[in-house]
Amino acid sequence: MNEDNWSPPDLGSAVALVTGASRGVGRGTATALGKAGATVYVTGRSTRRWAGTTEGLAGTVEETAEVVTAAGGTGIPVRCDHTDDSDVAALFKLIAGTHDRLDLLVNNAWCGYERSAEARFDAPFWDQPAWRYDLFARSLRAQYIAGQHAARLMLPAGRGLIVGISYTDGDTYLGQAAYDMVKPAANRLSLGMAMELRRYGVGSISLLPGLVRTERVEAVWSAIGDGPAAVAHSPEYVGRAVATLLADPDVNQWSGRVLTVGDLATRYGFTDVDGRRPPPFTLDGRMSLATRMARLHRVASRSAPAATP
Repeated sequence: MNEDNWSPPDLGSAVALVTGASRGVGRGTATALGKAGATVYVTGRSTRRWAGTTEGLAGTVEETAEVVTAAGGTGIPVRCDHTDDSDVAALFKLIAGTHDRLDLLVNNAWCGYERSAEARFDAPFWDQPAWRYDLFARSLRAQYIAGQHAARLMLPAGRGLIVGISYTDGDTYLGQAAYDMVKPAANRLSLGMAMELRRYGVGSISLLPGLVRTERVEAVWSAIGDGPAAVAHSPEYVGRAVATLLADPDVNQWSGRVLTVGDLATRYGFTDVDGRRPPPFTLDGRMSLATRMARLHRVASRSAPAATP
C-alpha cells in the first residue's frame, strides 16, 4: 500500500493567486500551496455571500480558502468573474493594496464546460452553437487579462511565476474544433508571456495535468463505470507540481515550456496524495477526450442539482 510522504516546500513568504478555485484543479492547487504555508487568494464565482454556485455545483471560494488555512497557509476568498474586466481589476487592486506584490499566478479559471446540457460537446463544428466557441474564447481571454495584471505586480520585484493550466501538447485531435483550437492557443499564450517576461526575471509555463479526478470526472466514471485509474490523479497532484516549481530557485529554466505534472513528479520526486506517481497522460490509443466529455455532460445534465436562484 502506498503512503503519502510528501514534504511540502517552505512557501511561507509567498503570495499566490489561484483562479477558478471553488473546486477541481483550482481547489487542489490552492490546497497544496496552503500545505506549503503560502498566502493564497482564491477566486471564483461560487460563493456563500452571493446567490448560487456555478451550474449548481458544490464548492465555494470560502470553502477552499478555509481548506487552505486549515492546511497551514492563509486562504483569502475573493468573488471574481474572470470574464469581467472590472472584477479582475478590483481583484488585483486588492492584492496590490494588501501585499504590494504577487509571486505566483495560477491561471486556472475555465468556463468551457458550462451549458453542457444544451448542445452535444462532440457535435461537428457546423452543428455547434456560436456560444460554445465564446465559452472557450472567454476562458483564454481571462488568462490573458489576469496575466497582464500579474505581470505588472511581478515586474518591480524582478521575480514571479505565471502558470497556465492547459491540456495536451500533442497532435491528437481533441474531437471538437473550438476546443482543439483553444487548448494549444493557451500553450502559445504561456510561451508569448515567457518570451516577453524573460529579461525581467519573471517566468511563464503551461502545465498539463492529464486526467484529474475532479467532481465532474468522478461523476461520469461512477455513472458509466469507465476510468483509467492507473493514470488518473487527484487535483492536489497538480498543486504539488506548482508548489515545487515555485520553490525551485532555478524555475526560470522552464519558462516558455509546456510541462506535464507526471514528468515533474518524476524529476522532483513528489507523489500524489495516495503515494502513487501517475505518469503523464496521452490520448494515443485511448478513447478521445471529446467522447469522455460528451458522456460526462450527458450524465451531468441528467443528474445535476437545480441551480440556486
